[in-house]
Amino acid sequence: MAAKIAFDDVEVGTELPAQTFPVTRAALVRYAGASGDFNPIHWNERFARQVGLPDVIAHGMFTMAEAVRVVTDWTGDPGAVVEYGVRFTKPVVVPDDDAGTAVEVSAKVAAKLEDGLVRVDLLATCGGQKVLGMSRAVVRLA
Repeated sequence: MAAKIAFDDVEVGTELPAQTFPVTRAALVRYAGASGDFNPIHWNERFARQVGLPDVIAHGMFTMAEAVRVVTDWTGDPGAVVEYGVRFTKPVVVPDDDAGTAVEVSAKVAAKLEDGLVRVDLLATCGGQKVLGMSRAVVRLA
């Protein structure tokens, strides 16, 4: 695969299509099984509260992976992402109901670099609070 977006067609400030990602307890259980991260703060409300959390929280890497989907969907190629990093600023608290919560992600091209690379800055929020800080991806475009 190769990125479907051409470097020459992108300008600084180009906004990527925003997306909202639902997060449920069932999704956390599936992620725990896939990742091998069975830390009880991600599935056991009693334990999460005992360690000072408001409730069960989503895995940080789960949140990070959901957020970068805005970039990979835009490029059409997950392999176009050559660098990606975030700071975890707030936990994504996931209530024990059928609705769960949602992570809202927007992104824009912040810089055009050399060799067909662009830096994309992402904003990920949950309940109006920023959950990822310094969320940036470097992407190789066509």
